[in-house]
Amino acid sequence: MSKILVTGGTGFIGSHTVVELHNAGYEVIIVDDFSNSNPKILDQITTITGSRPEFVELDLCDEQKVKDFVAKNADITGVIHFAAFKAVGESVQQPLKYYRNNFYSLINLINAFNSKINLVFSSSCTVYGQPDVLPVDESEPTKKAESPYGNTKQIAEEILQETCAVTPGLKVTSLRYFNPVGAHASALIGELPIGVPQNLVPFITQSAIGKRGPITVYGNDYNTPDGSAIRDYIHVVDLAKAHVAAIKRLESANASSNYEVFNLGTGTGSSVLEVIAAFEQSTGVKLNYTIGARREGDIEQVWGNVEKAARDLNWKAELDVTEMMRSAWNWEKYLQENPF
Repeated sequence: MSKILVTGGTGFIGSHTVVELHNAGYEVIIVDDFSNSNPKILDQITTITGSRPEFVELDLCDEQKVKDFVAKNADITGVIHFAAFKAVGESVQQPLKYYRNNFYSLINLINAFNSKINLVFSSSCTVYGQPDVLPVDESEPTKKAESPYGNTKQIAEEILQETCAVTPGLKVTSLRYFNPVGAHASALIGELPIGVPQNLVPFITQSAIGKRGPITVYGNDYNTPDGSAIRDYIHVVDLAKAHVAAIKRLESANASSNYEVFNLGTGTGSSVLEVIAAFEQSTGVKLNYTIGARREGDIEQVWGNVEKAARDLNWKAELDVTEMMRSAWNWEKYLQENPF
């Protein structure tokens, strides 16, 4: 089978995608610099799959080292590019950190492959801002980003689309995820934030197990049924499988053009308070939470129309929010007993 480069492959979504690529018969090579992940994840992937993936520690912002790496690995046929900083709140406080890392890494990769590669790009529903119509579909125009993180995804998509327009050898699929949560069924890999979690679910699990204090619900005065913000949460294993489907579509040359975009979500929104209730119901653990002010950079509500992915990628999410919460809790309990 083909050899796929997974950048950021020891991260949350990357590690699950490495597992699903292995399950689909692909050879995988991971590049990561461990700036937002842990080397032990390689051991965990090996335990799950029974095979240790090839790994190279590399900062993709180093242009010459990226060129040298690609020159030594001429058998790579596709790239799934996850390597990016992703915390909305941090990006508001440190915008240059996000612009430097998220753009340099992408541009260096494209140049190193001489713009001749199948590339799956890790994008985000943040490119939509607060949509005028819900569920939002891929034809909806993007709005001014609510955060530097969201802006890096918007501009990266523009870079890729404009480069594809003049470079037939570059074939790109941008996957706009909604909110990835959950963990592998083995409880051996999952979300592993460094420091205080910026995302809801890992903060919930860390609070539930005693690592954190009460959960803060950022705002209960939004124009939503219970006043808390609504997101489309998707199980990370479903999301990983979508990346395999995207690579297969690029390889089969079935794409309608050399630049395509797909939403990846469940097509259903859940509020913060609903997620908290789902966690309590699925685990039997009562959560302690307080209501706080709205958080800068957050939008009110968003969920996706995922019909295009079902039709063209032959993919749809299968795991519900109950399973998302249960698997995330199992992962947190594993970490309690096996700290990284």
